[in-house]
Amino acid sequence: MRRKLLVGSALTLVVLVLLAVGGYYLMNSRTFQLTGRLVHRVDTEAKVVALTLDDGPTARTPEVLRVLAEAGIQATFYLNGRDLAQQPEAGRAIVRAGHEIGNHTYSHRRMVLVAPDTVRAEVERTDDEIAKTGYQGPITFRPPYGKKLWGLPKYLADHDRATVMWDVEPDSGKVATTDAIVAETLAEVRPGSIVLLHVMNGGNSLAAIPRIVAELRARGYEFVTVSKLIG
Repeated sequence: MRRKLLVGSALTLVVLVLLAVGGYYLMNSRTFQLTGRLVHRVDTEAKVVALTLDDGPTARTPEVLRVLAEAGIQATFYLNGRDLAQQPEAGRAIVRAGHEIGNHTYSHRRMVLVAPDTVRAEVERTDDEIAKTGYQGPITFRPPYGKKLWGLPKYLADHDRATVMWDVEPDSGKVATTDAIVAETLAEVRPGSIVLLHVMNGGNSLAAIPRIVAELRARGYEFVTVSKLIG
């Protein structure tokens, strides 16, 4: 009897470990979710790439827009509703400059193990703030930290919204020099790539953009918005 209990306990532990590992994989996977459409890059032979900029807007928005204008490209900004509410003119400036806006939740919280009402509020409150900017284009969604399990993908699937991830992230979770950001991007970009940069809160990513654009253009790449890339 004691041996059976020990075996049963061991099996239970194994199952729990497998569930935890599986849940962790699902939560962090860039390429898979349980329902709905997820895009981390587009399978194409065309030399097109989408530059995406997460978080904000912040006081750095005018500087970001200047760099993009000088580089002559359109980017997709994944913005937080809370920051849009605090900096409405920054959001309107992004729209006037011709860039695309995506939804990055209201409060930039991790969207795992949260109630359906929370998912709805985080997405829809941000949609409302995006609407106030005057933006009228398609609004894709990017989960903060790339984390999702069931509730968020289910909501997005029910509302015909794509989850947009990325396949190139040269500045995430590390202190990287401008040279390192440029080098990693150039090494990893391929046709249909989605590049993630964080430029709204300082760091070296913004300084990397002109060099990334110049080098990729020299290789024959064109920069497009996410909706154009996946459309």
